[in-house]
Amino acid sequence: IPFGVLFTLLSVFVSCDTVSEQSTDIVYGPIEQTYELPDVSGKIYYVSPSGEADAEGLNLNNPTTVEEAFKRVVSGDAIVMRGGTYRAGNLTFNQGITIQAYADEKPVLNGTLVADSWKEAGENLWVTNWEFLFSAGPEDWWNRERNEARTPMHRFNNDAVFIDGQYLQSAGDKTEVDEGTYFVDYDEKKIYIGVNPTDRFVEITAFRKSLYRVLETVHGKSPDKRGPVIRGITFTQYPDTMVHIGGVGLAIDQHGKDVVGTVFENCTFSNNFRIAMFALSDSLIMRNCKVYNTNTEGIYVVASNDVLIERNIIEKNNIENWTGFYPSAVKVFNQSHRAIVRENLVINHPNSNGVWWDVGNLNGVFVNNHVIDVAHSGLFFEISKGLTVAGNVFENCDQSIFVLNASDVEIYNNTFINSRIRFDRNNRGDQLGTFGWHVTTGPGVEERYGHELVNNLFFMDESTNSVMITARQPADMCERLHVPHLKTMNNNVYVRNYNEDEEKPVLIEWSPFSNEDCSADLYSPVELNGLISEFSSNSKYYENIDMDLFFNTDKKSFLVDESFPGFNAAANIPTHIANIMELSTDQNRFIGAIAP
Repeated sequence: IPFGVLFTLLSVFVSCDTVSEQSTDIVYGPIEQTYELPDVSGKIYYVSPSGEADAEGLNLNNPTTVEEAFKRVVSGDAIVMRGGTYRAGNLTFNQGITIQAYADEKPVLNGTLVADSWKEAGENLWVTNWEFLFSAGPEDWWNRERNEARTPMHRFNNDAVFIDGQYLQSAGDKTEVDEGTYFVDYDEKKIYIGVNPTDRFVEITAFRKSLYRVLETVHGKSPDKRGPVIRGITFTQYPDTMVHIGGVGLAIDQHGKDVVGTVFENCTFSNNFRIAMFALSDSLIMRNCKVYNTNTEGIYVVASNDVLIERNIIEKNNIENWTGFYPSAVKVFNQSHRAIVRENLVINHPNSNGVWWDVGNLNGVFVNNHVIDVAHSGLFFEISKGLTVAGNVFENCDQSIFVLNASDVEIYNNTFINSRIRFDRNNRGDQLGTFGWHVTTGPGVEERYGHELVNNLFFMDESTNSVMITARQPADMCERLHVPHLKTMNNNVYVRNYNEDEEKPVLIEWSPFSNEDCSADLYSPVELNGLISEFSSNSKYYENIDMDLFFNTDKKSFLVDESFPGFNAAANIPTHIANIMELSTDQNRFIGAIAP
């Protein structure tokens, strides 16, 4: 099968289900199961959507309300939720408790109330009174002059309207309202829609948050340092952060030690207009969850050490398409050390970045993930030190990996399909700048190097003429930053399909280089080897060749076919990389993400 045809086959059939076929040991997202009652040292409180507030809640047949249970629990207790929809929110607590579904039932915490009292307000316009409004604005660093034409100010308000489960976008005035939008008159406390609500199910946000694990005294109890364990719960349709664990984490060297050991398993987070899950919690685990239809961030971890995010599905962040912000499906921020992002499916982000380590982070791991259709950067590592990127597949990402003002990134055994890599550095950090001291927690301006790029497979078809690898810096810093971004770059395989009637695309844009632009365009690894003799001596480049690249294409496998001439181009994988990828002892030398 020619490369172009092969890639088409792979692309057409990739979905959340088919991706799982390529690695049969990986199950992404929530796992259907029947829960045993939690083994806790304290009491178990049973709650139900129809529970009574004055009920004890200690018996399955006499449940209390979810609001009352959160007032009563202490560390070691559990809240077991019967199935159904709980229209509730702003549930605060400060104890190390367990919150989980009962048996195989499906509890849903929903941040809306049903809106069923509407009046006609004009042609194709209906209005209701609404008391629960969440006006808001952008962060103070947002550039209004530059971005307001694309992101009007009303978009930052957090209210949300759903018709038959589908969210609407906000409008700036009731004259702009149509079938897909709504308008909030904050002075009159009225909401307008452009759909006849008769025989339609209309919901409007009424609770700011779902759960908030606070650091102060609440319900007469002082906080302990234990994070909650949350299993099998769905959170949906909240205007602000749905689940908030801990503080805000903006001080230098502040880490999530006030809340330790938070766990999320088999949870679903959807339809949220800021952040689905925000945590400042050391030893956080988030496993087999699904996070989709979020806005600024899906998962946001701040100043937290020893975090594990694995086997989740994270889909469609920045649903309101804000510009001038820095949206990311997953963000690891502000001096989070040893965070591991492993075996996740990051998919379908037309307005967002994928996973972003941002400012002062140390020794992260991004391993065995599948990143598909990300419009910006699939993986962004900024002003931080030490990241291992291994065993990942990137498909159709504008930038698969963007390393910016960072150091010591190891990129081994990944497969890149129509997805380029970019390394950039500049003088940010010479002054404090917009975000103050943040920049000082990462490597200094002269320390932004030390990256490794080994055993990777790059494939681009005729649909893109993009550079595969960019190493860039300002021309006026060429003498100051004379050490290359990378310290090792070898044993990579590049495959390019392009129209031979057109100009041959550049393979590598290389800097620093001794010319006026501090940059050179290179068309093969041989040219790079001519510049730096220890680089690309064992790399391979193929263009417009007619043979199979991947084995077992009907299964959408990304295992490199043994007949491909670049099959044996790899170097031995360093032991610490092989251990991170969980390879067996005989799997120490192969090209791309998938071991034979």
